[in-house]
Amino acid sequence: MRQSKINDIVCCHCSLYRKAQGSAFATNGNVDISNLKFLSGENNLTTYQSSDTQTKLFCTSCGSPIMSKNTLTPDIVRIRLGTIESDINESPEAHIFVSSKANWEEIPDNLPQYDEYIQK
Repeated sequence: MRQSKINDIVCCHCSLYRKAQGSAFATNGNVDISNLKFLSGENNLTTYQSSDTQTKLFCTSCGSPIMSKNTLTPDIVRIRLGTIESDINESPEAHIFVSSKANWEEIPDNLPQYDEYIQK
Protein backbone atom coordinates (compact mmCIF):
# COMPACT_ATOMS: atom_id res chain seq x y z
CA MET A 1 0.00 0.00 0.00
CA ARG A 2 1.28 3.46 -0.84
CA GLN A 3 -0.10 6.55 0.80
CA SER A 4 -0.02 10.32 0.77
CA LYS A 5 0.21 12.43 3.90
CA ILE A 6 -1.05 10.67 7.01
CA ASN A 7 -3.01 12.82 9.45
CA ASP A 8 -4.14 12.42 13.06
CA ILE A 9 -1.72 9.62 13.90
CA VAL A 10 -2.45 8.22 17.35
CA CYS A 11 -1.51 5.19 19.40
CA CYS A 12 -4.78 3.59 20.53
CA HIS A 13 -4.67 1.63 23.78
CA CYS A 14 -8.33 0.52 23.85
CA SER A 15 -8.96 -3.14 24.64
CA LEU A 16 -10.53 -3.81 21.22
CA TYR A 17 -7.43 -2.64 19.34
CA ARG A 18 -5.10 -4.40 21.79
CA LYS A 19 -6.88 -7.67 21.09
CA ALA A 20 -7.09 -7.16 17.32
CA GLN A 21 -3.43 -6.14 17.13
CA GLY A 22 -2.19 -8.72 19.63
CA SER A 23 -0.05 -6.00 21.19
CA ALA A 24 -0.14 -3.17 23.71
CA PHE A 25 -1.63 -0.70 21.23
CA ALA A 26 -2.34 0.01 17.58
CA THR A 27 -0.96 3.02 15.72
CA ASN A 28 -3.42 4.44 13.20
CA GLY A 29 -3.65 7.45 10.92
CA ASN A 30 -6.11 9.04 8.52
CA VAL A 31 -5.48 9.10 4.77
CA ASP A 32 -7.59 10.82 2.12
CA ILE A 33 -9.13 7.94 0.16
CA SER A 34 -8.54 9.70 -3.17
CA ASN A 35 -4.79 9.54 -2.49
CA LEU A 36 -4.70 5.91 -1.38
CA LYS A 37 -3.27 3.43 -3.84
CA PHE A 38 -2.75 -0.28 -3.28
CA LEU A 39 0.35 -1.63 -4.97
CA SER A 40 -0.82 -5.21 -4.45
CA GLY A 41 -3.13 -7.34 -2.34
CA GLU A 42 -6.30 -5.27 -2.57
CA ASN A 43 -8.19 -8.37 -3.76
CA ASN A 44 -7.21 -10.12 -0.52
CA LEU A 45 -9.26 -7.78 1.67
CA THR A 46 -12.45 -8.77 3.40
CA THR A 47 -14.75 -6.60 5.50
CA TYR A 48 -16.37 -6.74 8.91
CA GLN A 49 -19.20 -4.35 9.80
CA SER A 50 -18.20 -3.40 13.36
CA SER A 51 -20.94 -0.79 13.89
CA ASP A 52 -23.69 0.99 12.00
CA THR A 53 -21.13 3.40 10.54
CA GLN A 54 -17.80 1.57 10.61
CA THR A 55 -16.40 -1.19 8.41
CA LYS A 56 -13.04 -2.80 9.15
CA LEU A 57 -10.94 -4.36 6.41
CA PHE A 58 -8.74 -7.40 7.02
CA CYS A 59 -6.32 -9.45 4.93
CA THR A 60 -7.83 -12.83 4.01
CA SER A 61 -4.34 -14.37 3.68
CA CYS A 62 -2.92 -13.50 7.10
CA GLY A 63 -5.84 -12.01 9.08
CA SER A 64 -4.08 -8.70 9.73
CA PRO A 65 -6.28 -5.65 10.33
CA ILE A 66 -5.49 -3.19 7.53
CA MET A 67 -7.81 -0.20 7.74
CA SER A 68 -11.30 0.98 8.54
CA LYS A 69 -13.89 3.10 6.79
CA ASN A 70 -16.60 5.19 8.41
CA THR A 71 -19.73 6.41 6.66
CA LEU A 72 -19.51 9.63 8.71
CA THR A 73 -16.19 10.43 6.98
CA PRO A 74 -16.48 8.77 3.56
CA ASP A 75 -13.44 10.55 2.08
CA ILE A 76 -11.05 9.24 4.75
CA VAL A 77 -9.75 5.79 5.64
CA ARG A 78 -8.05 4.96 8.92
CA ILE A 79 -4.90 2.93 8.23
CA ARG A 80 -2.94 0.66 10.59
CA LEU A 81 0.53 2.13 10.17
CA GLY A 82 2.24 -1.21 10.76
CA THR A 83 0.84 -2.43 7.43
CA ILE A 84 2.64 0.22 5.37
CA GLU A 85 5.94 -0.96 3.92
CA SER A 86 7.26 2.40 2.74
CA ASP A 87 8.81 5.02 5.01
CA ILE A 88 6.37 7.17 6.97
CA ASN A 89 7.42 10.79 7.43
CA GLU A 90 4.75 11.78 9.94
CA SER A 91 4.86 10.87 13.65
CA PRO A 92 2.28 9.94 16.27
CA GLU A 93 0.66 12.93 17.93
CA ALA A 94 -0.89 11.34 21.03
CA HIS A 95 -1.92 8.25 22.95
CA ILE A 96 -5.68 7.66 23.24
CA PHE A 97 -7.81 5.50 25.51
CA VAL A 98 -4.92 5.33 27.99
CA SER A 99 -7.35 4.52 30.82
CA SER A 100 -7.89 1.19 28.99
CA LYS A 101 -4.21 0.41 28.47
CA ALA A 102 -2.84 -2.95 29.55
CA ASN A 103 -1.84 -3.00 33.21
CA TRP A 104 1.63 -4.22 32.22
CA GLU A 105 2.24 -1.42 29.74
CA GLU A 106 4.35 1.67 30.43
CA ILE A 107 4.07 4.52 27.94
CA PRO A 108 7.70 5.63 27.50
CA ASP A 109 7.36 8.89 25.59
CA ASN A 110 6.15 12.42 26.30
CA LEU A 111 3.26 12.53 23.81
CA PRO A 112 -0.06 13.82 25.16
CA GLN A 113 -2.29 11.14 26.69
CA TYR A 114 -6.10 11.12 26.54
CA ASP A 115 -8.83 8.87 27.93
CA GLU A 116 -10.84 9.10 24.71
CA TYR A 117 -10.45 9.65 20.99
CA ILE A 118 -9.24 13.12 20.03
CA GLN A 119 -9.61 14.56 16.59
CA LYS A 120 -8.37 17.88 15.37
